[in-house]
Amino acid sequence: MSADRAESGRPLLTFAAPRRAKPARHLADMTMAERRAAVAELGEKPFRADQLSRHYFERLTGDPAAMTDLSAATRAKLAEALLPSLLTPVKEITCDGGTTRKTLWRLFDGALVESVLMRYPGRTTICVSSQAGCGMNCPFCATGQAGLTRNMSTAEIVEQVVAGARAMAAGEVPGGPGRISNIVFMGMGEPLANYKAVLGAVRRLIDPAPAGLGISARGVTVSTVGLVPAIGKLAAEGLPVTLALSLHAPDDELRDTLVPVNTRWKVSEVLSAAWDYAAATGRRVSIEYALIKDINDQEWRADLLGRLVKNKLAHVNLIPLNPTPGSKWTASRPEDEAAFVRRLESHGVPVTVRDTRGREIDGACGQLAAATP
Repeated sequence: MSADRAESGRPLLTFAAPRRAKPARHLADMTMAERRAAVAELGEKPFRADQLSRHYFERLTGDPAAMTDLSAATRAKLAEALLPSLLTPVKEITCDGGTTRKTLWRLFDGALVESVLMRYPGRTTICVSSQAGCGMNCPFCATGQAGLTRNMSTAEIVEQVVAGARAMAAGEVPGGPGRISNIVFMGMGEPLANYKAVLGAVRRLIDPAPAGLGISARGVTVSTVGLVPAIGKLAAEGLPVTLALSLHAPDDELRDTLVPVNTRWKVSEVLSAAWDYAAATGRRVSIEYALIKDINDQEWRADLLGRLVKNKLAHVNLIPLNPTPGSKWTASRPEDEAAFVRRLESHGVPVTVRDTRGREIDGACGQLAAATP
């Protein structure tokens, strides 16, 4: 994080990752027009980009041997140039009868990131990382305590989803062959601090095949701790993706501690940006609130949150904290959670309590990476 000064003299915070070598260029980094130009540069007809894209995004393969509509020489050349290996699986652990799968990936430079595939009756969600580490420094978050290593590329983000889609299509997840229906940018990192790559990934995910995976934009959720300018920028993109605001406290005094970026953009500013986003997109904002024992789970805070959210296009998603080893932070008592829900409901606020899958497999983002050398 660095601080520059706006004309007003007020510090203007930026969240730049350390400069490092970049991952290899990949098909998923590019628009269709860019892919056609890249293929032409390799001495091939531009329509070969459409064929290559169809293999990757529709048939979910990067194996040149499977691309039988291309000559052996052509497929090898294009795959080498545009389908490099970006993610190497290090560890995979499962729970819930195999329907929850957490994968630890090693990137080309050794950085570690995580994704989680969760199959439910009627839908399958994948939670993806957008940065290796995170620079937001939230004290109850394993990733935040690890610090920021670097931003991920668009293709590194997309590859997590493609890997999950392959597993689903191959019937590797109990329940038979299926498809991914929902994507949540709630893994490692602050998505809006890696805005360009995340936006590129969203477009690759929702673009119809062969340009992308063809997943409904309404099935995509982008989370943020509250980077106000970036929320406004995302609202102007015209994409009907859901915004999830990680609020965690309704008052500035506590949120300054739990979500340090609140010292730059206060609760009122963050919520104002969220309501503007809802107005611009017509999409209901999800207010994420991790319930932490004796920290933010008091009934008066539920009342304050209820007053802030009532009559807005929003719902509150309460998250029983998934504690990290050695941390003083832990989940609220069941009776305090129930009281918090009741107080929100008394204000007419829609509220849900998140299904805490993955607790037994280090489900909190960053736990598996932190435990891996």
